[in-house]
Amino acid sequence: MRLVAAFLLTLILSLPVSAKPKLLWETKGLAQPESVVMDPATGVLYVSNIAGAIMQKDGNGFIAKMRPDGTMIEKEWVKGLDAPSGLALHDRTLYAADVDQLVAINVASGDIIKRYPAEGALFLNGIATDEAGTVYVSDTPTNTIWRLKDGQFEPWLTNDALNKPNGLLVEGNTLIVAPFGDMAEGGQEGKLGALLAVSLEDQSIKPLGNGEAIGNLDGLEAVEPGIYLVTDWASGGLFRVTAKGDVQRLLPLRQGNADFIYLPETNTVLIPMMMNNSLVAYKLD
Repeated sequence: MRLVAAFLLTLILSLPVSAKPKLLWETKGLAQPESVVMDPATGVLYVSNIAGAIMQKDGNGFIAKMRPDGTMIEKEWVKGLDAPSGLALHDRTLYAADVDQLVAINVASGDIIKRYPAEGALFLNGIATDEAGTVYVSDTPTNTIWRLKDGQFEPWLTNDALNKPNGLLVEGNTLIVAPFGDMAEGGQEGKLGALLAVSLEDQSIKPLGNGEAIGNLDGLEAVEPGIYLVTDWASGGLFRVTAKGDVQRLLPLRQGNADFIYLPETNTVLIPMMMNNSLVAYKLD
């Protein structure tokens, strides 16, 4: 028995230990950053800053322009926004969700080239695009997903099963949705979100994997088909989720970790920390 125990102990000690994510840098001095995207043509980062109440049309919001190492190029690169949240880049157009409008920005000049009003929307939030340039935008409070296609911006799907949709990701003929659910407030129990798969063909909605609740979800990125990273805005944390429903917490974070990006070339994540007014970068291995 002692020999067996010694052998097992040696085997356990010889197993590789997964390294914890390493903080590479943190850039402070932002104003409630909510989303970040990288321009693949230049390596530049664009970061949305709410700079006030998330649904208030106060004109204080802006988009910052940064280098990939976190140094600032121009803090208020694009001004004249209200409370910009989700960002998405297609070709040379940057789209920003801004309360009740989708704003299109020319990344070459930083000029706002078009505003698409979303009548009845309360808080346009997450954005995703497909290869053809169709843009999907979540309106979290109304359980609605809007779509910009052929110049028309209109509600595409409204369904309570979306459970307050936040982060979006187009994967083939499927729209993956990260629901925010409801936060626990005033002694009332909250409702957590689990990843959903929405068919782009017939709009059917089904849980991804076993439908296990994860948290009040915000950002959503794919590591590879069937493996995703998500953030929990309320409790804080970065999670790895598989299409089968397996969930692993990779990184504890403070409340307010929002719409991040994953860079596969370096296996790093860049995460806006709304409550800390900062952008952080972590290497995952």
